[in-house]
Amino acid sequence: MGVDMGEPRGTHVPVLLERCLELLAPALELPGAVHVDFTLGLGGHAEAVLERYPDVVLIGLDRDTEALAHSRHRLAPYAGRAHLVHAVYDELPRVLDELGIPRIHSGLFDLGVSSLQLDEADRGFAYAQDAPLDMRMDQTTGITAEQVVNEYEPGELVRILRTYGEEKFATRVVSSIVRERQKGRITSTARLSELVKEAIPAAARRTGGNPSKRTFQALRIEVNGELATLESAVPAALDALAPKGRLVVMSYQSLEDRIVKRALTARTRSTGPVDLPVELPGTGPTLRLLTKGSEPPSDDEVAANPRAASVKLRAVERLDKNDQATGAARERPRLSTHGGRGRLRPGEREEGEGKA
Repeated sequence: MGVDMGEPRGTHVPVLLERCLELLAPALELPGAVHVDFTLGLGGHAEAVLERYPDVVLIGLDRDTEALAHSRHRLAPYAGRAHLVHAVYDELPRVLDELGIPRIHSGLFDLGVSSLQLDEADRGFAYAQDAPLDMRMDQTTGITAEQVVNEYEPGELVRILRTYGEEKFATRVVSSIVRERQKGRITSTARLSELVKEAIPAAARRTGGNPSKRTFQALRIEVNGELATLESAVPAALDALAPKGRLVVMSYQSLEDRIVKRALTARTRSTGPVDLPVELPGTGPTLRLLTKGSEPPSDDEVAANPRAASVKLRAVERLDKNDQATGAARERPRLSTHGGRGRLRPGEREEGEGKA
């Protein structure tokens, strides 16, 4: 079925647009700057970059063919400097190789479900609307949520709900699903949502929003392989980043943010032996953090765009060779009794790690 390009399906208000542009601005102003939008969606962030920075070349990646079609239409005025590619965001090395582009200068990840996927019932992401159980971001390939719900072993379903949805009542939910699927396949989001609601104790249903949220999140992550993809995508983006280049990542749930945090902070520390008084050549940090921890949205942002309520923003800059210990060894800060700077000692845990 064709896509009507007159009015894009879904509503799209780019999350933290001005803050993202503020953080990326020094990199977007570099000569020959190449900007990668790893999660192009309906193209709101990308359009702002192209409009405000007339010399920037854009690479836009998305696994969703419908989103790409809308973005091609929206970004048509900038077609001469925009490469829109049907790809998952961990495929950046392949895309850069095919385009003959050796490195990038700025990048943006806006993780989670896009406005298009969430707003349109037929995509099967929303528990508040009835639709076929699909949940594939790329509808041209892969398993559907219906297959996961009806064909996975009960133990595997419990693991998925606990790990990806952090669902305390995973066993009860899966028992309800298994009883139902013995009668016939579960094919709709509405029926699955009913089963989840019935399985969760009434006291728990009274707090925390829709009780189906965690189960639907878990299924979506499993169907699209989101966490495994993210674990390889962020390091690949950092490897491709030019000196003084910048990367901004927005995540919407703790599992994503934990992966992002570890990938970014690992490169802000020395990789050399902890107890040496000097930093060996090539072992110094390669990134500096631009945000203190994760930045939440402002009250004004949430009022204007309620979907921004759970966003956590992190940003980094790639150090140039003058800021790294790539030449002669240099003195390094001493480790304090509280861990200090540099690598964590064996068994030591980063502040906040392991918390939601």
